[in-house]
Amino acid sequence: MTSRNEMVNQHKILRAMLGHSLYDEDKKYAYQTLVDNVSLLTPELLDKLNQFIVEGGHVLVKKGESALRGRCGSFVVETYVHFPTDLNLLGDAMCQAITLTARWCESQQLSNWRQYRYNLHRLKRLMHHAQNKKRSKAKTEAHRNKIHAQMIQAHQVYIDQAQRHLDKIQTTLTRLLATAPGEQLQQLEIEGYLQHAQRQIDQIERRVIKGETIPHAEKVFSIFEPHTGWISKGKAGVPVELGVKVCILEDQYQFILHHHVMEKQTDDQIAVTTITEAKKRFSTLNACSFDKGFHSPANQAELTLQLEQVTLPKKGSLSKKRQAVEQTEAFVQARRAHSAVESAINAREVMA
Repeated sequence: MTSRNEMVNQHKILRAMLGHSLYDEDKKYAYQTLVDNVSLLTPELLDKLNQFIVEGGHVLVKKGESALRGRCGSFVVETYVHFPTDLNLLGDAMCQAITLTARWCESQQLSNWRQYRYNLHRLKRLMHHAQNKKRSKAKTEAHRNKIHAQMIQAHQVYIDQAQRHLDKIQTTLTRLLATAPGEQLQQLEIEGYLQHAQRQIDQIERRVIKGETIPHAEKVFSIFEPHTGWISKGKAGVPVELGVKVCILEDQYQFILHHHVMEKQTDDQIAVTTITEAKKRFSTLNACSFDKGFHSPANQAELTLQLEQVTLPKKGSLSKKRQAVEQTEAFVQARRAHSAVESAINAREVMA
């Protein structure tokens, strides 16, 4: 945020956009001013602003061409999180729950959590001990079995200690609410972390003690940014990305006609919706190209009804009829032009 603050106070082009001349140096924008005003920019308002800007840009750059041709692609907006494991996610949740409870106790002159820093330090040591047991490189079968038993024991000790702290926090919350009944927001925040911690204890017990495989749908990859997903797009050298996928639709003039935040959605699930929403705003959109990830038979049929030209390559092996379609000059040219959407994606990733 410091760099944003510096930009709004120093960057001449940005200050000109805000209505200040080169010689108007007295007006400064404080951090709180930015916070107060950014919160007023709702998604609906930003969508309207985007439409006005694109329409104005079209007036300037269109050269007698009325129809719009789009390029649709998705990318990952990475969230600022550490690499997630069930052990360190439990540690994060316990740290927040214990710290918030202890500080609330201090404000109410309760002595229940005087040693909370020591408790956190001890819990962290138990977490590191469990993590280190997983890294053993035993060579013999007997030694491996011994280390495996020690690993299970280390995990059990860790989750047992975490559970004791959770039980104590629940008891403390009951007492705190009796002395400060108007602090429901604090209670809700702490209980949110308790739910995260309880889920992680359950998953650690199932995975390590009972030998289960945790379904991907049950996993959370950040307690601070729970929308974070584990995303593998098959990019070279990038096996996995942690964040949220975003789909953008760019026209031939490099304006973004529409975007869609894809929480727990795949490309093929939002292809039709993206075109439908874009056509509501820009009715002259009559062609669009996509990556293979957007393909499904239903999408192919529905998009054909909305657009004059649909460049949507099919996944897998192609029939002779489909090969003929994808080898037409119009299809090949649209596929070549489609790669330009990567420039828009790279620009968005730099800004993010």
